[in-house]
Amino acid sequence: MQRHTITLEHPTDWAGFRTAARALVQANVPPHAVDWHCPADTAEDLFAPEAPGSGIVGNRLPSPAPEAPRLRVSPDFVRLCEQLILHRDPARFTLMYRLLWRMAQGGADAEAARNDPLDADRMQAHHMARAVARDKHKMHAFVRFRPVVEPDGQTLHMAWFEPDHYITEANAGFFIRRFTQMRWAILTPDASVRWDGTHLHTGPGGQRSDAPPPDAGEALWLTYYRHIFNPARLKLNMMKKEMPTRYWHNLPEAALITELAQTAHERSGQMVAAGPTTPRKRIAPMQRPVDANRQRG
Repeated sequence: MQRHTITLEHPTDWAGFRTAARALVQANVPPHAVDWHCPADTAEDLFAPEAPGSGIVGNRLPSPAPEAPRLRVSPDFVRLCEQLILHRDPARFTLMYRLLWRMAQGGADAEAARNDPLDADRMQAHHMARAVARDKHKMHAFVRFRPVVEPDGQTLHMAWFEPDHYITEANAGFFIRRFTQMRWAILTPDASVRWDGTHLHTGPGGQRSDAPPPDAGEALWLTYYRHIFNPARLKLNMMKKEMPTRYWHNLPEAALITELAQTAHERSGQMVAAGPTTPRKRIAPMQRPVDANRQRG
């Protein structure tokens, strides 16, 4: 059987995947006869083919078979694939195509691919989609902007973040909605996004050194964080679960966590030992003057 190698333009090339997958299914090409690649994945895969060789078709999509299956999938499956393609696992394309192929074949296996929560492919797909969703949430929580004055005198707020998956561009909408009036840029190893107040611009990835160093505003934030830290409510294991230590080197407040955690027990004891404080005397609200005319009425 002839093998087909499909090389997508970039790691999240959803349009390219849909076009190729539709053509391959309608040509009755089974999943085991297709190799999916994109430049980023190929660079990390030691066993990826360097170039199309004998018997390999490089993005020359086959013609539909005489009795090509009718390809119809649910909107839920499309949304699932839109999340899956953001995952960093190079096998995501193979998994998506295998599910699509099974759905197109009909019968009990197609029904399992669509609806069986215990189906191995479905379970893997949803597990990967949840990992992408968690990564998006971590980006929402752990991006820290620092102001930079540009040559034109305007302030640009820049941030550096290291996501687990290819979520940078897909996550830009959240920051546009939250910081619509602010000019900002987020740099990651995979891609960069910049909002100029009107339009979103995308670009290549960068390095941590491209982001600005700490500033005076950050020192003010650390002072605030130190004062609001409540040692009596410290749950270090839970904090590490919600804020994994791998993010700490990009969080200004993380520099204080070790110190504050080590002194939490002592500070809690001091709070318990301290005597009660006398509440401030409550000031009675002023009485509103009575309207004489209303009273006579």
